[in-house]
Amino acid sequence: MILRRELAGLFLSPLAWILLCVGLFVVGWNFTTQIEGARGDVFVGMQFAAGGPLYWGVMIFLPPLITMRMISEEARTGMLEFLQTAPVTDTAVVVGKFLAAWGFMALFWSCLLVYGLAIDLLGVDPDWGVVLGGYLGAVSVSALFCGVGLLCSAMTSTPLLAAFFGIIANIVAIRLPQLAALPKAKWLTWSSGQLDLVSGMQRSWLIGVFDSQVAVLFGVWTALFLFLCVRAVEARRWR
Repeated sequence: MILRRELAGLFLSPLAWILLCVGLFVVGWNFTTQIEGARGDVFVGMQFAAGGPLYWGVMIFLPPLITMRMISEEARTGMLEFLQTAPVTDTAVVVGKFLAAWGFMALFWSCLLVYGLAIDLLGVDPDWGVVLGGYLGAVSVSALFCGVGLLCSAMTSTPLLAAFFGIIANIVAIRLPQLAALPKAKWLTWSSGQLDLVSGMQRSWLIGVFDSQVAVLFGVWTALFLFLCVRAVEARRWR
């Protein structure tokens, strides 16, 4: 019920369609530019299309903008209180909203599969391991960032503030190894080793290799943020 309601809300929202169009334009432009820059080398082009700066830029901004209203707006309008009095658990509410946002992102990143199919139809045999790896990696990172976005949405009643906090958190997550290298940030060394997103993508998904350690890394951190989100929603009962 929650999943169906959230998916309907997303695809009936002008904001979601605007974000989808802008995101597809950026990823498509990035794809063609990388292919041209690689002088037709499809392997190199697909790697950068699914792991270059624009890829991470879209990944940083899109999930928080999709999730920013899912809990904060309902808390502001009082709809969240209605859900909490309905015969549905807080965990079901959070998981339903997460699956809706994650499904939207999975649909968005399916454009990578379309690009691989287009190259194949044009007579160039792409490395389908790299294509599928790029897609699975994008979906995995999207799951993590959707979890982060939902947590930020649960901690405030202002959607724009939730989006801002989500974007900052995503930037910190990506730049964590660089932050840990600062002289006064040695306490980040352990966490940076446990959450090195870019390195994890580069040594597994982007070269068409399935690394169970990287898969567990994304899964555990996503579950942690969803757990914290459930606790944040439960805390609203006592406010």
